[in-house]
Amino acid sequence: MYLIDQSLVRSHQAERMAEADRASRARRVVSARRWARRAEQASQRAARASSAVW
Repeated sequence: MYLIDQSLVRSHQAERMAEADRASRARRVVSARRWARRAEQASQRAARASSAVW
């Protein structure tokens, strides 16, 4: 009985670790997209400001 419980605990822990890894990866992707969007907007603002000067 003890070995079955131990195996169950290990598999459950592995599932939780995999889920945490997926969530972490998803947060990094969202963050990267957000920063790429901000960089693109800043680039567009700089281009407009540059063209306004000329």
